Amino acid sequence: MSNIIKITSKEQFDKIIATEKNVFVDFNAQWCGPCKMLAPFVHQLAEETQGVTFLDVDVDSNSDLALEYQIMSIPALMTFKEGKAAKKHTGFMAKNQLEEFVK
Repeated sequence: MSNIIKITSKEQFDKIIATEKNVFVDFNAQWCGPCKMLAPFVHQLAEETQGVTFLDVDVDSNSDLALEYQIMSIPALMTFKEGKAAKKHTGFMAKNQLEEFVK
């Protein structure tokens, strides 16, 4: 069982960002090769990390969010601290880099 919340609407996303203290967001798409390579690391990190809410945003089914956060290429990773965007990274990263990014 994964600890990652699959986002289905902007309302759901906004509510989680507003209520959770630390949020990690993986913007991706089904057809994206690097996204598929990154997914196992994200899932593993979600299992191992306490105090962070992990979100999975498919940019094709949530284009409003992709537009709002200016996601031009994927995978795009973002962290939010207390409702505010904190960090953003575009492209694949190794698991150890991902761990540092989430901290």
